Amino acid sequence: MKTLLPLAAEIGDRLKARGETVAISESSSGGLISAALLAQAGASAFYRGGGVIYTPQAFRGLMGLGRADIEGMRSATEPYARVLARTVRGKLDANWGLCETGASGPSGNGYGDAAGHTCVALVGEDETGPLEISRTLETGLSDREENMRRFAYEALQLLHNALV
Repeated sequence: MKTLLPLAAEIGDRLKARGETVAISESSSGGLISAALLAQAGASAFYRGGGVIYTPQAFRGLMGLGRADIEGMRSATEPYARVLARTVRGKLDANWGLCETGASGPSGNGYGDAAGHTCVALVGEDETGPLEISRTLETGLSDREENMRRFAYEALQLLHNALV
């Protein structure tokens, strides 16, 4: 959390100054993104909520999505991450939707991605209009805890950069 908390503090300060909010959908980071944001004093001013979308039951039950919503894509990809970021943003009426989805390890996922693979996505609006960005991180590590920290940092960094 040592690397996550300072970054989350900057994000919280920027969101509060802008009067904006964020909603989180995360999987392989296991709640670390939300934990870092919620550790900030006054988080209720900018944190709308989030979920750890780790199973098909969470995908259906918390996100309200079905197979038809992700036709032609699979989990742990950038298009999938963008769908979840859009969905959580809309469900929680937030300015920003942030998603992380991947394989923390020690082995890969059922889709063929190696441990250390994650995709992060951010959906919102900046001064130029609608914004949807995503990227993929490959750590090359099988260390589950380290990957979880790196995945959370990658997602928070994506949000941080958009708020500059």
